[in-house]
Amino acid sequence: MSRESKILRFLKKLFIALLLFLIAFSGYVTMVTRNIKEMTIRQRVLKAVYPAFTWWGRISGKNSKVFTNESPTVPPQSLYDLSVALNSGDSVPLSTYKGKKLLLVNTASDCGYTDQYDDLQKLYQENKDKLVIIGFPANDFKEQEKGTDEEIAQFCKLNYGVTFPLAKKSTVIPGPDQNPVFQWLTDKNKNGWTSKKPSWNFSKYLINEEGMLVNYFDPTISPTGKEVREAVNK
Repeated sequence: MSRESKILRFLKKLFIALLLFLIAFSGYVTMVTRNIKEMTIRQRVLKAVYPAFTWWGRISGKNSKVFTNESPTVPPQSLYDLSVALNSGDSVPLSTYKGKKLLLVNTASDCGYTDQYDDLQKLYQENKDKLVIIGFPANDFKEQEKGTDEEIAQFCKLNYGVTFPLAKKSTVIPGPDQNPVFQWLTDKNKNGWTSKKPSWNFSKYLINEEGMLVNYFDPTISPTGKEVREAVNK
């Protein structure tokens, strides 16, 4: 058999293998998202690959850090002096949540971690008596949240049954337009501990019952994973 014939035969086998993979993957995506009401093709694919995406993050160590404030003290500026502008148009003072833990998360609808909305909702339902979760939609990372506040709210409700509060879309990374809550979270001169900014969408900051920042969890750390559950139950 000539060299050209071998190459053609190899390419034919490769094409068939790729075609079979695409058919199988398409079937998998359809199965995983069969109960989804309103998602783009990109969002459906991201939802389907989320387990593998998270697994790879754990293995590679990418976006999988956890930081703990071992000796929390009263912060120089109280978080309870701030309010959150909700996507409903209302504003809620964070002092409303004194006595409960707060998990503050920057979110996005077109991210590899978007399926964490499901885990966040589960964590919220399981711990309503002692935990409040607030999502902060932001378009800061690769423009993965282009929707309006109304579109974001509809997406979260229809596809993930989200009932925890969502803030008005804002910027969470340091800069002149940074959300005041994230200004506090990412400035140790205000929170008294760390200046760790979000590494990507779905970075998580845990505040204890006294308004002290006690944990930071990178995006790969699942809201229902051991690290977050132990911190919430501490």
